Amino acid sequence: MTLSHHPSLSRRSVLAGLAVTLAGSPAFAQGEWPAGKLITWVVPYPPGGSTDVLGRNLALRVAASLGTNVIVDNKAGATGTIGAAFVAKAAPDGYTLLGTSIGPQAIAPHLMGKLPYDPIAGFEPVITIGTIPHILVVGAKQPFQSVADLLAAARAQPGKLAFASGGNGTILQMQGELLQQQSGARFIHVPYKGDTPALQDTLAEQVQFMFAPAAAALPHVQSGKLRALAVTSAQRLKALPAVPTMGEAGFKDFVVEQWQAVFAPAKTPAAVVQRLNDEIGKALKDPAVVALADKLGVTLVGGTPRQLGDLQKADSAKWAKVIKDGNITAE
Repeated sequence: MTLSHHPSLSRRSVLAGLAVTLAGSPAFAQGEWPAGKLITWVVPYPPGGSTDVLGRNLALRVAASLGTNVIVDNKAGATGTIGAAFVAKAAPDGYTLLGTSIGPQAIAPHLMGKLPYDPIAGFEPVITIGTIPHILVVGAKQPFQSVADLLAAARAQPGKLAFASGGNGTILQMQGELLQQQSGARFIHVPYKGDTPALQDTLAEQVQFMFAPAAAALPHVQSGKLRALAVTSAQRLKALPAVPTMGEAGFKDFVVEQWQAVFAPAKTPAAVVQRLNDEIGKALKDPAVVALADKLGVTLVGGTPRQLGDLQKADSAKWAKVIKDGNITAE
C-alpha cells in the first residue's frame, strides 16, 4: 500500500489503517515481515529450466533487498502440481512462495481432475515474471514451407502427422490441440518427458512438428536444422522478422505465450504481497536479470498482483474450453 494510491485519505488515517492490518495479520505477529526469517521460493520443476534459473536469480536479489535469506526449493512432479499443492497448504505468512508457470495454475486443474488445491482461490497473485513465445517448427527435411502446407498435408492424411510436446498437460500439447480445433485438421500427439527430448526427436524427423519455446528452438532455426513456420506471439519476433505470427497465418485467435509468475498462499496479508511485488518488480529491472531473460527467451513483464490474477483467470478459462472441446485427458 502506498499513499499515492489513496489521494482522498490523510497520511495519518492511512498509516493508522495499515498499522491495524499488520498488527492483526499472522505475518506480523512476531515482528514486521520478514523479520530476518527464511523465505522459501518453491519451483515446481527440476533444476535447470527457465523457471528455475530465473527464480534463483530473482531470489538472490529479493533476499538482498529484504535483508533476509531466500532459498529455492525444487518440488518437481505431476506437471508442477506437487509444488503448487505444497505452497497452497503453507501458512499464509509470506515465508513460502510459488515461482511457477502457466501449467499448474491454468491448465493442469482442468486436465487432471480433482487436485489438492484450487489454482485461483488457493493463492494470492504476486507478480508476473515474464512470458515465453513459441515457434511452430518442422525438421529441415520436412516438405512444409508454411502453416498452410502443414495443414493441407494433415487434412490429406488425417491422423498421420505427429506433433511432439514436453508431456501431457503442457502448454506445448495445448497449442497442438488448439491448432486441431481451429483448423479442423487431425494430428497424433506424441508426449515426451520434457521439452528437450521432444525437440531432439523433431530435429531427428521422428515427428513432423512441434510448438517449441523460442529460446530452445531459435539456434536450430538459425542453423537451418529446423524450419520456423510461425510464431505464437501477437507480434513477430525480432530474431525472426520474416516468420509470420499464427494470426498472419490465418488464425487470429491463436496468441499463446507461456507465462511465469509468483504466487503466495491464499490469505497472505495484502501488505506482504505488495512488498513482494515491489521487490521482485525492482529485481526484474536489474540489467543482469534483463540480460539473463533475453538469453532464456523470456520477455519480462512485472505489473500488479491484480494484473496477474486477471491473466490467470483468462488463461484458465481459455484452456478449460480447449480441454473440454477436445475431450483431452492427462493420460
